[in-house]
Amino acid sequence: MSTKRDYYEILSLSKDASSDDIKKAYRNKALKSHPDRVPPEKKKEAEEEFKEISEAYAVLSDDKKKAIYDQYGHAGVDQKYSSEDIFRGADFSSIFSGSGFGGIFEDILGGFDIFGQGGRSARGRRGRDLQYEVDVTLEEAAEGLEKKVTIGRYEPCDTCSGSGAKPGSKKKACAKCEGRGQVMMSSGFFSIAQTCPECRGEGKIITQYCPSCKGDGRTKITRNIDVRIPPGVDTGSHLRIRGEGEAGRGGGERGDLYVLINVKEHEIFKRHNNDIICDVPVSFSMAALGGEVDVPTLNGNVKMKVPAGTQGGKVFRVKGRGVKDVHGYGRGDEFVRIVVETPTNLTREQKRLLQQLADANGADTYPLSKLFMDKVKRIFK
Repeated sequence: MSTKRDYYEILSLSKDASSDDIKKAYRNKALKSHPDRVPPEKKKEAEEEFKEISEAYAVLSDDKKKAIYDQYGHAGVDQKYSSEDIFRGADFSSIFSGSGFGGIFEDILGGFDIFGQGGRSARGRRGRDLQYEVDVTLEEAAEGLEKKVTIGRYEPCDTCSGSGAKPGSKKKACAKCEGRGQVMMSSGFFSIAQTCPECRGEGKIITQYCPSCKGDGRTKITRNIDVRIPPGVDTGSHLRIRGEGEAGRGGGERGDLYVLINVKEHEIFKRHNNDIICDVPVSFSMAALGGEVDVPTLNGNVKMKVPAGTQGGKVFRVKGRGVKDVHGYGRGDEFVRIVVETPTNLTREQKRLLQQLADANGADTYPLSKLFMDKVKRIFK
């Protein structure tokens, strides 16, 4: 369960806030909580707060991301967007236009301290998260399984070991940042260390690019990954497999792989939470006289007694024949709904016998019909 605070709460907004309200709230909070405006002992706390309000603005200012958040909350946003994708496209610069801060916020993903990137090589950025959709049957979802998935992803280049430089070549110190990997951006009371755009934070410039990866440090390959799908998953469930996303540049940590589950519709069963529902047809005579019927379950057929006089629509419970709970809390049940089948294509002899039975029936044989007719008589007398 997500521990993130509500984005509207972070910006002190109501859920019907307009885009102008969102911009205004972010601007006010950003200026108050910027790390360079607090004492040194409170800088770390301010950095976290600044990152939090900026993330809230990045989502709520984007109509598509906002719609996903309003419907599914943090889980929906985190499932669809990586941490970098959340900030991508956010218009930070226009909010601070006229204040001299626009250029600073244009590169909000480029390596500021406030987003955990400053002082660290931009080439060491975390790799992208990947998504993969898996179709499973209801039987597989109920019991769990291992599934092999094939994904394409970026891996460190074998030729240059991820450096991006041609083997045997030498790098030179970056002239723009003088080898520090960072340049200072100042405007008014803001002074922020930004990743050097020339060397991307490494402090050195590649003189000869690797012929295999063309300086990226990574090449795209195909990998087979065994995924353990636990019992009890349902459509919309997602599994996070740490470290199976794309490799980061410059030795940055790997992203994660998110496996999205889709449980295919079953020909016989319907699922409701951990229970399953099944319609079982029985003959007219069995419903009247009683008997035993074979009931399909996720684990094979079982015998079930049908009491004499069973009406169509009657539901029986078969305990412990449902889906395993995804959290390990036991197992659901199967609910069997009786469908009394009216005979068709009768022979002349069968019709004669049924007519003979009908003639012999009294009011007590059909209590529901008698009750219904009594009600009709009372209403229309």
